[in-house]
Amino acid sequence: MKNKKDTINTDKVDDAIETNMEEVRSEEVIDETVDSETVVDELARYNDLNDRFLRLHAEFDNYRKRSNREKVELISSANAGLLKDLLTILDDFERGMANNVEATDVTSVKEGFTLIFNKFKGIIESKGVKAMECKNQVFDSELHEAIVNLPVEDPELKGKIVEDVEKGYLLNDKVIRFAKVVVGQ
Repeated sequence: MKNKKDTINTDKVDDAIETNMEEVRSEEVIDETVDSETVVDELARYNDLNDRFLRLHAEFDNYRKRSNREKVELISSANAGLLKDLLTILDDFERGMANNVEATDVTSVKEGFTLIFNKFKGIIESKGVKAMECKNQVFDSELHEAIVNLPVEDPELKGKIVEDVEKGYLLNDKVIRFAKVVVGQ
């Protein structure tokens, strides 16, 4: 009898194993379905993010090109404004030269040049340019360029600027041309 019981028990075990195997297979199919759905969702999300990234990159590239183009236009128009203001001085010089051909009075010629100079100086000052005052100032390599060191007898002039050879200019408190100076030593 033992053999029959063993056979029946073995059959039951085999049936149970077979049932469990079918359940496991059906779960694997469900898992595979979930995995393929997840993969499709992830792929769609990836494509969406990639598309957004490419659009953002293209938009930034267009912004960079547009801002560079605007910067060049701004610089060009700034120069145009300055040149337009300087054309009035050119006109004044042309009129002055035409009048100087027949002029016999030197004082009127000097007066004309003084008026043109003052007009020119006013225009560049209105644009933020101002001349540096250097004489008797302490030498500063950030503002001045020493051309000559000149021995001086007065101890107060040592290390100070004795003479301006060429004026220096500032544009909105930034050096655009260094003053060329003679320094006492």
